[in-house]
Amino acid sequence: MPALMGEGDPSGLPRFPFLPTVLLLTVFAIFGSAYAQSPSGQILDRSELLRTQPALRDDPTSDETGTDDANAVASPNDPDLGEQAILKRSEKYQPFTVAVSVPFSYTSNVALTPRGEKDDILFTPAVGVSFTPRITSTFFASFSVGQQYFYYDRFPDLDFGSFDVRAGLSYVLPKLRNLVLRADYDYNRLTSDDGFDEFFSNHGLTFGAELPFRIGRAQQISVGTDISFSLAADPEQPARHDYSAFAAYSVNLTRALTLSGLARLAVRDYVEGDRTDVSGIFALSVNYRFTKWLSASASSTLATSDSNQDVFDYDVGNLGAALSLTFKF
Repeated sequence: MPALMGEGDPSGLPRFPFLPTVLLLTVFAIFGSAYAQSPSGQILDRSELLRTQPALRDDPTSDETGTDDANAVASPNDPDLGEQAILKRSEKYQPFTVAVSVPFSYTSNVALTPRGEKDDILFTPAVGVSFTPRITSTFFASFSVGQQYFYYDRFPDLDFGSFDVRAGLSYVLPKLRNLVLRADYDYNRLTSDDGFDEFFSNHGLTFGAELPFRIGRAQQISVGTDISFSLAADPEQPARHDYSAFAAYSVNLTRALTLSGLARLAVRDYVEGDRTDVSGIFALSVNYRFTKWLSASASSTLATSDSNQDVFDYDVGNLGAALSLTFKF
């Protein structure tokens, strides 16, 4: 997520039209043992909250010869740190995207623990490639591959990598206020810092819907819902089904400067054990495009989780900045 980014910002997650833009530890009662690389639900939360993979898909609704409609964009695998877009110029539809992002961030609760919180600074470089073919004027396919690494300053034992492969379909219904329906398959693989020692993998399926409300030519509010199912995971303990609703706002302050906000509420039902979490996330970001291929962004995120097992409760704040490159063709 990651954090919320503007349309032109390549530091967000894979995007669909009008969809706003929202893994490592077992939490122990004694904080001193919380830094072991043992999978739990906090693995998924840390990966999603800190993820800022490059934009792997072009906006498939842009007009091939002019300015596209005001679009708000998002991804549920964005660590709820969505991205927004309004009024992008595009000479022609470009289905291929190659993107690189170099983010630095601060987190107030490195292990997502309910007590004894420790803060840290992270370096999280990311790279991604995507192909988004246009099937019809309102129907699109998407295929993407992305890799991101998470390097901690004070707690290097927490370093890990996240590899994602995604394939999906999205359909826009212009007669229903540009309602967007989508379905995605996602394979996620988490590894130790060397990138080879896998400690968690998951096959998931996500269904989503979003309804955008355009305000003039430079603003948009979007509301929607996402449902994600874990089809198979190894190990099964961290696997979960997510049910979430969101509201997003985006405004172009200038042609190069975009401000975005996102609020998301999610219920997370874990596959193993009697565990259910309720998570709330609020994120703000600002993005500035220097050129078509270079942008910079800054973001802040507040997140809280309330579990029926108190050891998994946490509150966390993240601040970040990123420099990003994107090439479309």
